[in-house]
Amino acid sequence: MARITGKKRHNIRKSQITSLYTSLEEEIGASSRLFYREGVERLETSAGTVLYLIDKIPELMERDGWVFPTLKGLLEHPFPERKVVVDSGAVPFVVNGADIMRPGIVTVTDDIRTGKPVQIVEERHGKPLAIGIALFDAGELRAKTSGKVVKTIHYIGDDLWNLEF
Repeated sequence: MARITGKKRHNIRKSQITSLYTSLEEEIGASSRLFYREGVERLETSAGTVLYLIDKIPELMERDGWVFPTLKGLLEHPFPERKVVVDSGAVPFVVNGADIMRPGIVTVTDDIRTGKPVQIVEERHGKPLAIGIALFDAGELRAKTSGKVVKTIHYIGDDLWNLEF
């Protein structure tokens, strides 16, 4: 896979910031307030993902019509929504970018929807390991006993995590 690089970087206007936080609130609800700041920079990447830098840290990403925190954003501002908790046996695979299989899941929150981003956290300490796209709604996911249920799109150590500015 080619290295991800930044293409365009600029500060966004107040009206654009409002739109950004409205989109974020649609995804994670009231927890979006954790990310509110005045000075936000927009960075377009070669991978088609747009990053939003808050205090020079890529805390939010925009992709496929949604806005969601990056792993660095989740580490700065943990929140309870859109969470898939995996057992300790799945952790080595998740940190290497593996998709999430149903047997490795311990719990899921009720707000998980098909095609929407979710945070993948480990069971013991609750630390975020990856961001993925849910392949099923929460109820369907709980009912499954095997197979892939979340497609991983961003994990610790990937090109997006290691992107330098």
